Amino acid sequence: MAERLPPLSLYIHTPWCVRKCPYCDFNSHEPSTDELPEAAYLNALLNDLEGDLSLANDREIQTIFIGGGTPSLLSPAFYDQLFKEIRLRLPFSSTIEITLEANPGTTEQQRFIGYREAGINRLSLGVQSFRPEQLSALGRIHSGQEAVNAIRQAREAGFDNLNIDLMHGLPKQTPVQAMEDIDQALALGPEHLSWYQLTLEPNTAFFSHPPVLPEEEALWDIQEAGHQRLEQAGLRRYEISAYARAEQRSRHNINYWQFGDYLGIGAGAHGKLTTIDSQGQRHIERRWKTRQPEAYLRRSNDPRGFVAGKQPIATQELPLEFSMNALRLTDGVTMDVWTAYTGQPSAMLLSRLQSAYEKGLLMEMPEKLRASPQGLLFLNELLALISDE
Repeated sequence: MAERLPPLSLYIHTPWCVRKCPYCDFNSHEPSTDELPEAAYLNALLNDLEGDLSLANDREIQTIFIGGGTPSLLSPAFYDQLFKEIRLRLPFSSTIEITLEANPGTTEQQRFIGYREAGINRLSLGVQSFRPEQLSALGRIHSGQEAVNAIRQAREAGFDNLNIDLMHGLPKQTPVQAMEDIDQALALGPEHLSWYQLTLEPNTAFFSHPPVLPEEEALWDIQEAGHQRLEQAGLRRYEISAYARAEQRSRHNINYWQFGDYLGIGAGAHGKLTTIDSQGQRHIERRWKTRQPEAYLRRSNDPRGFVAGKQPIATQELPLEFSMNALRLTDGVTMDVWTAYTGQPSAMLLSRLQSAYEKGLLMEMPEKLRASPQGLLFLNELLALISDE
């Protein structure tokens, strides 16, 4: 059965951070004590995983992504023990990619060495900006120099696959300042750069008290100039907000965008899993775990388990669900991926795409689902057309 299922990844959520940033709508919480409950959280994660093991269906884990919160608040010893225990329960691919998100304000040389020794082979550093006024406005706890130092320390620890998270459209940011941030990041030679625009999300401090953001015309100028600068530096755009050198794309994120499967463990973690019943019918389900860290830890000894909710994806919803992911990739996705990962005939998806194709928002039908340059600019409008039956 396993070879008929999509590839499988694992997402691990760590919910704690030193300070909640005003733009952040992720499941992150300032700890209630000075010392994080590492042993209790490790035990809870493994119990959480035990409840999901049957959904793996003997598949190897291709990638692991540890997100947050701030995963680098937890010690290398924590991750070393976690991976050893996960390997006892699930097979790892021989080429597994293991990514850790790190905040430059919470790292130092020995930690990087320990993370590398634990098996983490890719780092994602949340720099956001190198400018002090922008970092202050964003509520970040590190300085631009600390970000530079963290990247150098990661290199010295042996990390040769490194992503820099960088934001643009920041409060009062000019196009010149945005390009200076990109140039500073490029000078550090990252293999991957996530470059995304600040948005004001509900349930954040910025949403309640919006800062002064650049005008629309300035945002367009930043996006166009930044895209050109990154491409000229050899970082090719492969996803709406991701640029990478050859062969260094985030395999974990690509699995998301190609509608692959992923287990999600940890407070508030989400997963998407496919099962095949005895009649050969596919069932695709999204599930999410208990969100609050304290409640999650209490669930470790609760017979109800960690799952806070489940939502099956109905067959008629699959075209939009698939497209919302696949259309983020600039190269798109071939139709055989749709068939293999959803179990549905290509005609079902193609019938939803026709109107968007006629409007010039899609390219290469019927071989591939791929947004045109215009479609990438107006992705929400494109998806709205696909959602109409």
